[in-house]
Amino acid sequence: MKTLFKKTILLAVVVALGLAAIPFVSASAAGANDPTLPPSAGQIRTERLERVWARQLRIYQRMGRTDEFVERVQKLLDRAKANGKDVSAVQAALDAFKAAAKEAQPIYESIKGTINSHQGFDSDGKVTDPEKAKETVQSIHDKFKDIRNAMNGTGKALREAIRAFRQANPRLQPTPAPTSG
Repeated sequence: MKTLFKKTILLAVVVALGLAAIPFVSASAAGANDPTLPPSAGQIRTERLERVWARQLRIYQRMGRTDEFVERVQKLLDRAKANGKDVSAVQAALDAFKAAAKEAQPIYESIKGTINSHQGFDSDGKVTDPEKAKETVQSIHDKFKDIRNAMNGTGKALREAIRAFRQANPRLQPTPAPTSG
């Protein structure tokens, strides 16, 4: 009986060790001509340049809608003023923003030439020459920095003034209609 018990335990341990040694997930190395190789450092760099380029284009387009934004805020201020609200702080912040935007306009316009020439990128935003693409992205980055300096925080001041106005003048919530039950 003792030997049967020992043999059963020994068999169970051997089976357990054998199962533990079997891999449940297979792994294989890529072949020499496998197209799913990880991207090289150059590919990663070009992908990053393409992402940065696309982001810069979105920022540039958003900056181009500044006049529409100013008009929309001015209409809201005019309507609030007609309703007897004190809009002087927001109006002052908006006026400062408009003046700074006017100063930054030539810098914004100078970016247009860089974007139109898109050196280092093709018309779809793909990198054709990594060095020229890097120079283009850096040039636009520098001009964005110049615009930020010309704006001198007026955008942030305008946002804060609008936030303070909204806190001081919350929108009235419509009262729900009584339900008959």
